[in-house]
Amino acid sequence: MNSTAEALSGLRSPTWYEGATRWTQLTLVEDDPGNYDLDFWLGVFDETQSNATCLSAGGYVAYYPSKLPLHYVSRHIGDGDPFGDLVAGARQRNMHVVARVDPHAVHADVAAAHPEWISVTAEGELRKHWSFPDAYVTCAWGGYNRDFMSEVIREIAAGYDIDAIFANRWSGHGVCYCAHCTSDFRLKTGRELPRRRDPFDPTWQAWLAWSRDVLTELVGHWNGIVASERPHGRFIPNIGNSSMLDFALDEVKRYCPILFVDHQGRTGVVPIWSAGRDGKRMRGVMGDKPIGLVTSTSVEEKWRWKDSVQSPEEIRMWMIDGMAHGLRPWLTKFNAKVHDNRWLPPIVETYSLHAELEPVLSKLAPTAEIALLDPSTTLRTWHSDDRDNAEGHELGFYHALVEARMPFDLLSDLVMTDAALDRYRLIAVANAAFLSDAQCDMLTRYVERGGALVTSFETSLYDEHGVQRPDFGLSRLFGASVAGPTEGPVKNTYIALDGDDHPILRGFDGASRIMGGTRRIPLDVHGPADVPFRFVPHFPDLPMEEIYAREPALEPAVLARQVGKGRVVYFPWNIGEIFWEVTNADHSRLLDNAFRWALGTPARVQSAGPGIVDIATRDGAGQISVHLVNLTNPMMMKGPIRETIPLRGQSVSVALPPGATTATALLLVSRLVPATSLQAGRLHVDLPEIHTNEVVLVEFGP
Repeated sequence: MNSTAEALSGLRSPTWYEGATRWTQLTLVEDDPGNYDLDFWLGVFDETQSNATCLSAGGYVAYYPSKLPLHYVSRHIGDGDPFGDLVAGARQRNMHVVARVDPHAVHADVAAAHPEWISVTAEGELRKHWSFPDAYVTCAWGGYNRDFMSEVIREIAAGYDIDAIFANRWSGHGVCYCAHCTSDFRLKTGRELPRRRDPFDPTWQAWLAWSRDVLTELVGHWNGIVASERPHGRFIPNIGNSSMLDFALDEVKRYCPILFVDHQGRTGVVPIWSAGRDGKRMRGVMGDKPIGLVTSTSVEEKWRWKDSVQSPEEIRMWMIDGMAHGLRPWLTKFNAKVHDNRWLPPIVETYSLHAELEPVLSKLAPTAEIALLDPSTTLRTWHSDDRDNAEGHELGFYHALVEARMPFDLLSDLVMTDAALDRYRLIAVANAAFLSDAQCDMLTRYVERGGALVTSFETSLYDEHGVQRPDFGLSRLFGASVAGPTEGPVKNTYIALDGDDHPILRGFDGASRIMGGTRRIPLDVHGPADVPFRFVPHFPDLPMEEIYAREPALEPAVLARQVGKGRVVYFPWNIGEIFWEVTNADHSRLLDNAFRWALGTPARVQSAGPGIVDIATRDGAGQISVHLVNLTNPMMMKGPIRETIPLRGQSVSVALPPGATTATALLLVSRLVPATSLQAGRLHVDLPEIHTNEVVLVEFGP
């Protein structure tokens, strides 16, 4: 991290974002003006060692005395300027300041004056707000954002000492059927607006591309407005946790020096490692651009208890896992009136940990030997509300890699190049169904040069436009072709072990068959391959008397083969998706075995011990850090973590780089010097205990 002097030197400079590493966001509600404690919030800035803040300014409600007609100013503001007061307090503390605007809704008077600014339903009705019917939802692609919000942004940037404008809920809420969207879409594409969200429908894909183009151009337009008033200033869009799927990547990279993942906490059975996944996804698209993780103090569920307080352990672990994978912590609190302050101690503790680790870890670059391909070409064809339907395959592979304690990156297939692939020894591709010919060629060359590939199900079965190929685009790598239509979904399926000596069969002693998936692709194998598992032909699951196999297992369920200098494992069934749904231990072991066989030689960083640990590694000159996040908890895949269960009996083993003959280790969180031993070119480190997390810093010498 920058020193204090370096951080201060970045104030109001084009590189201000480099020193913006710990964020506090205060999202005001309309009755906050005159009813909140300004000194309390300035004290929060101090206690958390925050060096940056995001503050509610305008849009749906203005928290400053706006002069713009139709820009609704809080009726509680009186003669005050709460936004200006908070900006002044932050600047007195040498903090970076970002102003938040929310353009997604307007009051009824705006809708009456400018109905053309309002989103229109497929039935031709002005879209009323789903939660507050007195408000109307705006059209993101037309005049409201382009004209009215441009003037709001200009007024804020001109009148206040800020570094950037951050827009929340600015990019629309589904297809808008207003006159502007109808005519502009027809003009640009020659089509009528889609009536269904179907990733295989060319009209739907055309709408997604049109929306990307319009919204990306809007980012550039708003960026220019901010910069015209504040030369060092920028516009920063809220992008959710979509890994930039809804925008043109190159343009957003050009305009935005820093970005934020708006994934405020877990919902349902989302695991803690999802915070780190957000960091990996963004890094896999945006490279080393700084990214913040927006974390809420409240419980994040569909029922929207925004004044609730999440458990301290939940807040702490969510932030720590994000930090381990390179995300900058960002606290967001809705409502400046504090009804329950139990969220503050875990934030202060976690921010203090970040401040302690940052001077060391910021000098090291995230690194890994394995990359999980983020199938962006496939996922971007789905609406953001529907992507969960397509992500199960990748989530299953992700969880299997975490269980296997294998450090790995995420790499978007949108930015995949030969050089990017060659940074890794293994590429895992859960189900990249949509791949272009060029992308398939890149993966083929990667394996032929010596890389390893583990993939499954429909990978490369469709081109980048969703058109089904007559055969896999990666058929030559698989050594197999499609022999018929995809089968399933079916119940009660199994795969049988074929032999007992292949490494992929390890750990299944005593079993002749294990659970299969629910969908599979029949294959015609035309290349040499090991087949450690074969499909048991499907048989009934009822009546009970009929539950038995009628035919021998013949069709390949796993292909493992040498291709050029590399190795390939292909599962012609939905192993990632079904593992994510069922989390069966045999599927975890099978994927683990496949990863290790494909690698061929031991991983550079290995870890052993009881429990579930998420691992991130970083490299620098003569140093490597191994960050272990303790996910071990009976509620690790549910929101309400109640406590942290310490882990004992943990070890880390790191292979020394060429030329290194000595190595030392230090534990950065506990500040202990651990017991170590140097054996066969590897440093073995014993960890006395991991509470929430530990960082092993290894230094090598000649």
